[in-house]
Amino acid sequence: MDYLNGYASPLGGITLASDGDALTGLWFDGQKHFAETLSGEAPEKELPVFDTAKRWLDVYFKGVSPDFTPPLNLRGSGFRKAVWDILLTIPFGQTMTYGEIAKKFSARMSAQAVGNAVGHNPVSIIVPCHRVVGANGSLTGYAGGLDKKIKLLELEKADLSGFFVPKRGTAL
Repeated sequence: MDYLNGYASPLGGITLASDGDALTGLWFDGQKHFAETLSGEAPEKELPVFDTAKRWLDVYFKGVSPDFTPPLNLRGSGFRKAVWDILLTIPFGQTMTYGEIAKKFSARMSAQAVGNAVGHNPVSIIVPCHRVVGANGSLTGYAGGLDKKIKLLELEKADLSGFFVPKRGTAL
C-alpha cells in the first residue's frame, strides 16, 4: 500500500509518496506524470520517511546540498532505474546532457530514450532530473515545468549563462 503526504515548497505544493518504508514519489502538484507510480488508493499518513524527506527538502530549499538521502524505492523498468541512478551522481549545481547519459550505456543509445526515462522520474528534486539539459544548451524536458527547472538550477547556483529556453515548436 502507498501513502501520501504534502510539503509546501517555495515553488509550490509537493506531494510525497511512500510504500511505508521508503520514498516512492515526489511530485510538484499537478506536474506531468503526477503520481503515475502509485499502486492504487493512497491515504494520507505521517511516516518517518516523510519526515526525513521534508528535512532533506528544507535543507535543499536553503540552497545547500543535503548530506543525506531519504531511503528510496524507485519504481520503473530496469533501464529507467539505471538512468535514475546516473541522475543521482550529478553533483549539486552542475548539469549533464541527455547525450552524456546515453553514452554511459552504449554508443548506440539514443538521447531520446534517456529523455523518456528522465521525464518519468518519480522522485523529482531528490533524484535531480532538473540537472539534465539538451546538448545544444537548451533548458528543456522538466515534468514540473521549465520555470521550476530554472528556479531549481538558480537555487543551486548553477552557471546558466550558456543555456536558453527553446521557443515553442522548436525541434531539438
